[in-house]
Amino acid sequence: MADRLTKEQRHKNMSAIRGKNTKPELLVRKFLFSRGFRYRLNHPRLPGHPDLVLRKYRTVIFVNGCFWHGHDGCKYFVLPKTNSEFWKNKIQKNKERDIKEQKELASMGWHCITVWECQLKPALREQTLKSLEYTLNHIFLSDRRVKPYEDYESEHLLAAERDCD
Repeated sequence: MADRLTKEQRHKNMSAIRGKNTKPELLVRKFLFSRGFRYRLNHPRLPGHPDLVLRKYRTVIFVNGCFWHGHDGCKYFVLPKTNSEFWKNKIQKNKERDIKEQKELASMGWHCITVWECQLKPALREQTLKSLEYTLNHIFLSDRRVKPYEDYESEHLLAAERDCD
């Protein structure tokens, strides 16, 4: 099926799609702020410029659109019929970039959470946001739990205490 819009009209439509302050992102931001979570937006020094950065929790949150990030198995991700090779390559590069950036963040000690656009539709929204809140609280508590002395002792031996062979 051919595109019903002219090339110029399609270009205008596609260029109007925002990358920041999208409706799904605003939903997550309002929910987290109302629950007392404080965050920074699109931190420029972190790989991928995450949508939300919660330093206290050492966590970054990406709010991904199902189409643009190729959400596998999602009904909102349908490869366009026109210019399909271009879109296939573009979305594949986006997926590879997302994986690379999340690996970099994990190696820097950050927890990465991805919230998909389809999970914020009205039917699943409350469950998704409650799950996000639970996950952040769990991360906070597990990062700050008190280690038993035996675990601490074996991890932090002084140079003079180590066995030298």
